Amino acid sequence: MGIYSRLIFPRLCDWSMRNPRMTDLRRAALSAVDGQILEIGFGTGLNLEHYPERVNHLMALDPGIGMSRIARRRINGSRIDVDLQIQTAEELPFDGGRFDCVVSTWTLCSIQQAQRAISEIGRVLRPGGRYIFLEHGLGEEPRIQRWQRRLTPLQRRLAGGCRLDVNIEALVRSGPFREVRIERFLLQDTPRIFGSMYRGTAVK
Repeated sequence: MGIYSRLIFPRLCDWSMRNPRMTDLRRAALSAVDGQILEIGFGTGLNLEHYPERVNHLMALDPGIGMSRIARRRINGSRIDVDLQIQTAEELPFDGGRFDCVVSTWTLCSIQQAQRAISEIGRVLRPGGRYIFLEHGLGEEPRIQRWQRRLTPLQRRLAGGCRLDVNIEALVRSGPFREVRIERFLLQDTPRIFGSMYRGTAVK
């Protein structure tokens, strides 16, 4: 693992993901979570302060050692008991039906086998459990899509494997869910190449 991916990129990511527009979106997305919760792509722990008061325990996964090093500082100052594991989402180390909620925010873009991760999310949710997601991905305009596909190879090298051209709606709808609700929107004051957003809930 190089210095950039281990030390520099985690700090750049933490800085860029702390803007107020994204903070408001995090808070809104997390407002409905309860029960046994799994967060995949925990990153530097920016969601932690936005979980509702009723949440006192969280299982969290992230494959990045550099990200997790920053996250642990936030965990140490949090009221929430967090069990953080260095782990990818393609093979979740949990029994089926364990969780009431699985959460991901700006995570699916960076998972190499995202389809497999979606299947795993469905597996570890209990019947009636919810996958709550807030993601960026493929835009709605063909012109934007073309640019996203052109820039994705560079983006992947600079941003920890992040892809700009993931069709999040198609990805989630392909999973083992009986109901999927998705809203598309643009992140304010952000180029559409980077700011094409998806948020929603998928029920097992």
